[in-house]
Amino acid sequence: MTETPITAAELLEIADALLPGHPLDAARVTEGNLHHVVLIPGTAAVRVSKRPSSAEEMPRRMAVLREIAEAGLPFAVPEPLTPVTRFGQRAAVAVSWIDGEEQPEGQGDPDQIGALLRAVREVPVTPRLRQLLNAPREKGWAEVLAEQVVPRLPDRWRDECRRRLEAAAALEAVPDALVHGDLGGANVHWGRDGRLIGVLDWDQAHLFDPAVDAALMAWHGWETVRLAVDPETYRRARAYDAPFGVGHLVGILDGRPLTNVEGYVRSIVAWLDSSS
Repeated sequence: MTETPITAAELLEIADALLPGHPLDAARVTEGNLHHVVLIPGTAAVRVSKRPSSAEEMPRRMAVLREIAEAGLPFAVPEPLTPVTRFGQRAAVAVSWIDGEEQPEGQGDPDQIGALLRAVREVPVTPRLRQLLNAPREKGWAEVLAEQVVPRLPDRWRDECRRRLEAAAALEAVPDALVHGDLGGANVHWGRDGRLIGVLDWDQAHLFDPAVDAALMAWHGWETVRLAVDPETYRRARAYDAPFGVGHLVGILDGRPLTNVEGYVRSIVAWLDSSS
């Protein structure tokens, strides 16, 4: 379902309703794939759903944040500051502010990246976390891609991507671990001293092979990833990335249905053509 437009003024009104008495003079509005976000530096980030599906999912996603925040990670995780509140068809919540800045692309330190990846994959998979993250799917991720995506690819890519997908699907299964699903960029905040401060936006968190998170850190370069992880994790990361780009793969692994297959395929083809 397409999103309903909303103005910056309306978003600020929602932020004010959730956090009455907090100055909004320095607030700025941004957005991600699922939410509009009102950033209130030093105070909170107010997340406002774009679509009804995101509104329905928000309580579960906030429960995931609470569960992960209790795992004792060596960095901060945004925690809900308010209940999830409905504003018509939208849902909104304020989460805690996390300071720090993103690292420039390609400048990540392998030791720091390795420590981050280990911390995430070592989060205990409690029964509660498994219940919150598991999304039942009638067919496996590779079957969905083979049936809905591969046949729609241009001739120049179809056979090659089928081969790459089969290679990724044939990887030996590993025990489920927590996968962030969107590591890198603005979601990883570092201090000026190089210390990891916090990891944001766990909306795509799921249980799967931690090599997926390793592949997502390749925006710092595959050589950096190779130095950050063990050889087997590196091999698996390359295999998951090869068919369509790991960022597209996560859209299947986290359990969400493919609601815009044609747009998904166009994005994949653009990635394939740019990476060839």
